[in-house]
Amino acid sequence: MDIPLDRPIVFIDLETTGLAQFLDRVVEVSVLKIHPDKSEEFMTTRINPEISIPPEATAIHGIADSDVVGKPTFREYAETLKKFLEGCDLGGFNIKNFDLSVLETEFKRAGSEFSREGRAILDVQAIYHRLEPRNLPAAYRKYCGKEMENHHSSEHDVRATFDIFKSQLEKHPELPHSIGALHDFCNERRSVNWVDNSGRFVWLGNEAVVNFSKYRGMPLSYMAKNEPGFLEWIVDKDFPPDTKKIAAAALRGEFPKKPQ
Repeated sequence: MDIPLDRPIVFIDLETTGLAQFLDRVVEVSVLKIHPDKSEEFMTTRINPEISIPPEATAIHGIADSDVVGKPTFREYAETLKKFLEGCDLGGFNIKNFDLSVLETEFKRAGSEFSREGRAILDVQAIYHRLEPRNLPAAYRKYCGKEMENHHSSEHDVRATFDIFKSQLEKHPELPHSIGALHDFCNERRSVNWVDNSGRFVWLGNEAVVNFSKYRGMPLSYMAKNEPGFLEWIVDKDFPPDTKKIAAAALRGEFPKKPQ
């Protein structure tokens, strides 16, 4: 790495029980520390999340409940990891939006202080997206081989979108060739823990809980009884229809049942 370092930088990657940053648990931590003299230290550790690992998560990272039996819990591992990260800047892929939120929550749950404050954060995904924009003109340039004209004219934008779609199907024969299968392909990043399609509510065990705001982690049943104004606010504001429907049902005492 041909850039000067004033202090070590640690690249982090986590495997977890799911994608709900403030509810799911870490099952594996890998950290690569680059020192100013360019020497490296690497550490990877399996973690017992103290909850069952969903089969959908195992299908992604290959770690099952049997693989974490006898492994340290995050509480037991926290001080070792905290010491390894001490005085370091932090890097990773999508680290700003996922890994750091998960780590901060896990450290807090373990009763240990950890913060990103005062550290440089290098998000490789953010660099990738800045260098290779993911907007309509960039997609048109990549798939159609020419520059868009009159971008932000709805007539030209919708035609360009369809042209890109046709080119994607031609250039990527591995893509599904049915609308239903393409729908599944487009939406595969939806977390198995989400109750609604935007992840405003998630499953914690068999109970639906809030996944945003100061009420994050609070069960819907609790909110309906003790904070109904919050659910009324969701119903009245510009939330997706399925989110509003769940909130309205909770106000009537009707709560989602987790699919078996």
